[in-house]
Amino acid sequence: MSKPYFRQVPNFEYVNRNADRKSLSDYVTVKNLFRRAKLREDIFNDLSYFTKYNIIGDDRPDNIAYELYNDPTLDWLILLANNIVNVQSEWPMTQDAFFKYIDSKYSSLDKAYETSHYETIEVKNSLGEVVLPAGLTVDRNYQFYYYDRGLKIDAIASNITAPVTYYDLEYKKEDNKRNIFVLKSKYLSVVFNDLESIMPYKKGSDQYVNETLKTADNIRLYN
Repeated sequence: MSKPYFRQVPNFEYVNRNADRKSLSDYVTVKNLFRRAKLREDIFNDLSYFTKYNIIGDDRPDNIAYELYNDPTLDWLILLANNIVNVQSEWPMTQDAFFKYIDSKYSSLDKAYETSHYETIEVKNSLGEVVLPAGLTVDRNYQFYYYDRGLKIDAIASNITAPVTYYDLEYKKEDNKRNIFVLKSKYLSVVFNDLESIMPYKKGSDQYVNETLKTADNIRLYN
């Protein structure tokens, strides 16, 4: 079932601008990166086609594709299902890369562990009902006044804030990237069929040579 992504991307003959070209009419064949695969809107917007997946440790898209589909060349499908274009910034960093990033951005771990701001801790009334959610940005000495329906009294909650460090913020941002969606294997054939329809050039289109090749105009030949 091997389906390497770039093997399916059509080619484009581009005017050779290298200094070692033999003539003005030389061309070089490259992959047409503007021809990008995508999932159909009816699939992409329907959660029933997908399963939630949590990226563990330093897992890469090809590792996950092998685990789910027994085919590491379907790494592009993992990215496509999550609309990931830039793996460097949109995929979780490895642990080593994360610590290097922290050290580069904050100069030291001590600086990264300094407090950025304070957030609330969850507060419940005597009935166990949440009256103040966790995670709200507040002042360090914030107090919360509320009416306790169980005790039928006015109440005050204090010591309900927790410091959030710069490290916490960076870690949370990376951790959020670990929650992705993966296409259920029973729908692979649907995506493959769509890809076979999307990628080939259509006869009659500009610069068409065949289904897998277009040739750019060489304007230097007309000067």
